[in-house]
This record gives sequence, structure tokens and C-alpha cells, in this order.
Amino acid sequence: MSPDPDAGMTISRLSRLLRRREVSPVEVTRAALDRIRRAQPVLNAFITVTEDLALRQAARAEREIVKGLYRGPLHGIPICLKDLIHTRGVRTTAGSKILRNFVPEQNAAVVDRLIEAGMVLIGKTNLHEFAYGPTNLNPHYGAVRNPWSTDRMSGGSSGGSAAAVAAALAPAALGTDTGGSIRIPAAACGCVGLKPTYGRVPLHGVIPLSPSLDHVGPLCRCTEDTALVLREIVGADSRDSFSFGRRRESFAQDLHKGLRRLRIGVPRQHFFDRIQRDVRRSILAAIGVMEENGAEVREIELHLLNRTESISAAIIGAEALIYHWRWLTSRPADYGADVRLRLESFDATSAASYLQARRQLHAYANEFDRVMKSVHILAVPTLPIVAPRIDAVEVEVGRHRESVRMALLRFTRPANLAGLPAISLPAGFSQEGLPIGLQLIGRRCDERTLLRAACAYEQAAPWKGRFPPSVHSSRD
Repeated sequence: MSPDPDAGMTISRLSRLLRRREVSPVEVTRAALDRIRRAQPVLNAFITVTEDLALRQAARAEREIVKGLYRGPLHGIPICLKDLIHTRGVRTTAGSKILRNFVPEQNAAVVDRLIEAGMVLIGKTNLHEFAYGPTNLNPHYGAVRNPWSTDRMSGGSSGGSAAAVAAALAPAALGTDTGGSIRIPAAACGCVGLKPTYGRVPLHGVIPLSPSLDHVGPLCRCTEDTALVLREIVGADSRDSFSFGRRRESFAQDLHKGLRRLRIGVPRQHFFDRIQRDVRRSILAAIGVMEENGAEVREIELHLLNRTESISAAIIGAEALIYHWRWLTSRPADYGADVRLRLESFDATSAASYLQARRQLHAYANEFDRVMKSVHILAVPTLPIVAPRIDAVEVEVGRHRESVRMALLRFTRPANLAGLPAISLPAGFSQEGLPIGLQLIGRRCDERTLLRAACAYEQAAPWKGRFPPSVHSSRD
């Protein structure tokens, strides 16, 4: 059997076909490369397509599977990586002019783990320059466009990864998330994006934005695939002192236990302020679906959410400045205007703000941990708006106007500051037919329950498996 080149199969289905040798890794990879060739001029999701490497890895996977040396559900599966994750022998630009020709000598820890699992690396995806922004309007490599409507933003900074998954250019991708950079584009492009607990996935070999808040996580077409990818990348790495946990923890075993006996918290503050009507309607309907399927819904209080922006900006600004100082002082003109201005806005006086923000961060995380003792999951919107037009600078919500950047970050930053796992998954569509994202936030280190809740909602939602019109989703 040959896979339909336009069929955005899930990893779970593809892996069954590959293991039974009903399709070959080479066929699957060639089909994905064909889709990329057709879509790249429109979506601009990739900075580098690793065609030769992918075909070599696919051929090796095919030989191993034929010999019975099956490594697991990622064996022979094409995966793409955000282009600030080090790949040995493949350039890693971070979406910047400064690193345009940088070729790492070693893989990031997560890349070695995915290669061990049998991944086929199909390319490096476009991103907001140095991951410092949520729009993915990149001055050096061009904007990533939304597969649902190419006059709309993909969201960022992992916009290329989300667009590639949503448009079936690859079944899965890795992104990074410092203030929402996995979940923002997942919501905007209508796929699933998971930010794990801080430290669950090692950051060694990932170009940093803010090491205190950076996370690596998967973007996939469904929750089950997310669990499969997460299994391969979690666990401590000796080169990352903040990483912890055991390798290859299973996240799929509780996926189908449903919502019964789960307590879902809905915050009174912050998450339903200044929100588009279609988004509010869809998220409240999603919470209603979860309640109808056995969850207990409770209102909860989080009193420190009004400090989110100031804490996040102070920590990210100071830590980013430390990393970029050498280039900012010697090559300022090589930065795009938005990133340069953001970096230059932090100077020596920001040290006091940084130390104060670090103290506030502890209290912020403690409040979330306290609240999470009474509920298993928080259910909130991922974004207050649908994907903005690609030329938008501001958005209007009711009587309020705010910058696109601030609107996109408003609901995703809290989970980064708290260090808690959070997932975005499709929760409906606006009147214009644009995706809306439901964000679920879980207890620290309890990705298993988070994924269980996400899967239960996903199975109950009427738009399960709905993807952009040009993508013909296969059914399991």
C-alpha cells in the first residue's frame, strides 16, 4: 500500500502500517517531501529541508524494520525540528542572520533521543528570530503563514513547526516554549502543542531565550501522538542540571480513562478578560463538554495573575540580554528591528528588576501549586483572539485595543512562570473558520493526567481530525 501524499496520517496509524510493512519509511518520507515542496512557497514553514539526510535515515529504518529490528512507534516517522535545536552537520540558524551559517558539531539531547527512537529528520522549521516573539514575522527568512488562511499569522515562535504539522507536512515537530511559543501557534494553526513541566525535557543543545523559562515540547495532530513523542524526549540529562526524571516514561497508558472523577478548575481572574466572543463561546462550550463527560468543574481564584507580564518581561529580558550581549554590541544591525529594540530596552538598571522578578516567581509558582491541590486541571483559552492578519500591529477586542504581541502572550505566560505542564488543542472555529485553542494546565509532573483530560475532550469534540481544506485527513 502507498500512502496518499495528501493524507495527514497520525503517528499512531502510520506506525502500525510501518511495523506491519504495509508502507515503507521511504514511501512515507518521499510523500512528506513532496508535500513540503508544494506547500513551502505558500506557507514558508521551513528554513532547511533535509531531503538527502531524510531519505538515508528512511532507508536505514526500512532495512531495520524488514529485519525485525523495530524500535517503536517513532521508527521511520518523519519529524521536523524548530531551527534553534542543534543538529549535527545540519545548519541551525535560530531564524537569525547572525547564525545563518552555523553548523553544530553535536546534536541537542532531544535530537539524539529521537534518532535513537528511529526518527527521520525531514527539516528545520522557521521561527521568530531567536524565538523572541509570538508572531513568526521573520525579517531574515520571511513570515510563516497560517494553513487555514494564508493572510493570517501562524503564531510563534514555533510557527513553522505548527504550520508544518497542521498542513500534514510532517506528523510531528518539536518546538520551544518560553512564554507560549508552542501553544500559541498550536492554537492559531489548529493542532496539539504541549509544554511539559519545567525540567522534564533537557535543554542541552537548544539555543536559549530565557533558561529559567525555556521548555522543549512536541506539536502533533492528536493527543495520542503527543504522548508518543513526549515519551522519547523526557528524562534527566547530565549536561542539563535543571533536567530530571526517568527516561521513556509512558504517557499513553491512561489516555482513554476518560474524565470521570477529574476536577477541572476555571479561574475567575485574567483568562476571560478582553477576549473575542467566538473564543469565549468555544471555550465555555468545551468546558461544558468536559462536564457532560464526567468532569467536576469548579471556579478557582488566582490572585497573582496581574503580575504575569511584569515578572515574565523582567526575567526574559535580562536572561536574553546576557546571551545576546556579545552580538548586540558588535553586530546590532544584523538583528531584526523588533528583536533588537526589545533587547536594547534592557540595560544595567534591569538587574534589580530581574532579582525582584525572581523572588516574585517563587511566590507565583507556589500559588499555582496551592490551587492545583484542589483540582487536577485548569481549563482556559490558549489565546484571547484567533490568528491575526499577517500585517496587523494591533487587535481590537470589544472597546479595548492592544498590540498583537501582548494579546498573543496574555494567556500562555502563566504556565511558564509556574513551571506547570500545559497543552493547547483544537476547541472549535470562529465565524471566519479560524481555529480556536483550548488550554489545559496540569499539576507539576502530572503530564499523564493532563494528556488523559485532553484526549477525553478530543474524542468528544465534533471537529476531531479536522484540518485545513487542502489536507485530507486519514481516519484510523
